[in-house]
Amino acid sequence: MYRNLRKRLRDSVQDINETLLEMALDARLMPSSSSSSSGLAAVASSASTPSLRSRDGSTPVPARMDGGGNVRVVVRVRAFLQREIEKATRCLIDMDPITQVTTLRAPEIPGTPNGKQSLRGKVIDDKQFAFDNSFWSHDVADAHYAHQEDVYNSLGEEFLDHNFEGYHTCIFAYGQTGSGKSYTMMGTPEQPGLIPRTCEDLFERIEAAQNEDSNVAYNVRVSYFEVYNEHVRDLLVPVVPSSAPPHYLKIRESPTEGPYVKDLTEVPVRNINEIMRYMKLGDSSRTTASTKMNDTSSRSHAVFTIMLRQIHHDMETDESTERSSRIRLVDLAGSERAKSTEATGARLREGSNINKSLTTLGRVIAALADPKQLRSGKRKDVVPYRDSILTWLLKDSLGGNSKTAMIACIAPSDYEETLSTLRYADQAKRIRTRAVVNQDHISTAERDAQIAAMAEEIRLLQVSVSDSRQREKNAKEAEEKLEEYQQRVAQMQRMMEERSMVAESKIKKLQTENEALKLHLKLAIDSLKNPIPAVTIRSAPDQDDHLGGGEGKNVDKENSNSSHGNGEDAEYDDGDDYDYDSDSTAAGDELHEEMQRYLTDMSNLRKLIGGDLSRFKDDASVRMPLGTRRNV
Repeated sequence: MYRNLRKRLRDSVQDINETLLEMALDARLMPSSSSSSSGLAAVASSASTPSLRSRDGSTPVPARMDGGGNVRVVVRVRAFLQREIEKATRCLIDMDPITQVTTLRAPEIPGTPNGKQSLRGKVIDDKQFAFDNSFWSHDVADAHYAHQEDVYNSLGEEFLDHNFEGYHTCIFAYGQTGSGKSYTMMGTPEQPGLIPRTCEDLFERIEAAQNEDSNVAYNVRVSYFEVYNEHVRDLLVPVVPSSAPPHYLKIRESPTEGPYVKDLTEVPVRNINEIMRYMKLGDSSRTTASTKMNDTSSRSHAVFTIMLRQIHHDMETDESTERSSRIRLVDLAGSERAKSTEATGARLREGSNINKSLTTLGRVIAALADPKQLRSGKRKDVVPYRDSILTWLLKDSLGGNSKTAMIACIAPSDYEETLSTLRYADQAKRIRTRAVVNQDHISTAERDAQIAAMAEEIRLLQVSVSDSRQREKNAKEAEEKLEEYQQRVAQMQRMMEERSMVAESKIKKLQTENEALKLHLKLAIDSLKNPIPAVTIRSAPDQDDHLGGGEGKNVDKENSNSSHGNGEDAEYDDGDDYDYDSDSTAAGDELHEEMQRYLTDMSNLRKLIGGDLSRFKDDASVRMPLGTRRNV
């Protein structure tokens, strides 16, 4: 417990030291004497193109110094509206132009003691807040009334100096609906606001700088978009018909530039007339509607961005210095209560999305203002940038590489909403940013050499990519050819197997026929070697006449059996028993001719078998014509 108390005491002392340091650096809280003021006024601005007033020394330098990297917060109170004048409401705001302290008075409720007023069951009293500037724009007759020009001279001019120095800047207006945010940022044709005055002063400085030094080149581009119902819409693109669905843009994040809007229109501008024309085009496309609290209530968050690029070339050293900066001017939609605005339908849905994004912005500011975020070596809480499109786009402006200012616009008669806005702003002034100069030093020769080296590297990479693609193409073609060749080989193998099967069947058939022919030839040769003579059996006519039918048959049967059974042992009588046929010699000649034909056929058959064996069989199969097939 003792360690915790020591830790809390050390943290409190650190916070007090930082507060005292900021007060010491603020010229408004520590006014200087007339002699010291005259000495400080002689110091020139560090901006490459400072304002005309800073060149004359009419603005003291401490008023333009960076207050320790914290977000700069100013508050502005508007005048009464017509409905407030009709109700005879009392102004609850007091501002001290010397100490810049803003006091919120408790409303007077009849029947309650002074100083302990009760509102909705809560005891309320006066609240005091100290900001960098407090602009009293309630009554024009007052001596310290703040006009539009005063707001720009105190805030916009200093931030434009930072832009010419190479810093990114961001100014956003926050407050409840109908508190004067759009009037402060955009203004009217008679009383232009912060954005038109910034654009006008920007081109005046560029023109003056080009007249003095021709070695500096300037390039200005602008973009304008709105965040409506958590969607991003380009305001510089012509409005499509109501029947067609709206075209919304996507958010991307770069590791160097942070979050950005993809495919956002960025147009180059050369003078104040062009930039004002694009600004009016965007204002006409912005989503607005009428509510009970405001007749021209903004239903979206508008972001107007100016990209400034300065290129300075030194002829003596042949060096080029390039500075790039971004001016982001944000007009937030006002927080509102459905009971007060009496919104329904689409207006109610718009109000809920507006309150959601503003609530997320409050949580982001609370997380960034936490002292834990400023201490090193300790675990930091995650800042919920991605919970809303607005906070994601303002990530770099709130806690990154940017100098940021917040204009808290308050109403003079609404105690609860004004107190919420002042607490919001009081928390935002504790945020510290880490802005750096976006500058690049390089000579023309080095730049040309780098460009040439990069071009050569690009060419080599293109050649490498082309070679790799060609190799891939060749490999693919070779693979296709190999696959085709394998298919052809498989097809040829199937054809060879089929032919081999057909050849084997032919060989078997030919072998069978060969065996049959051999057997037939052998029989034929045997018949030629051992010819069987023709035998004529003579029958006795006397016996045929005297023998009866039965006896004749028996005699014939016996003769038949004896002739077949004793073919080789029987003795024939040349003269009596046998008589050779006269045609036996002719029959032998015919058999001889037939055998010659058989021998010729056998010779042809052998040639045919030999040709088939040479075509379909190898040496092993020739030796084994009926052997077992082996698949290779």
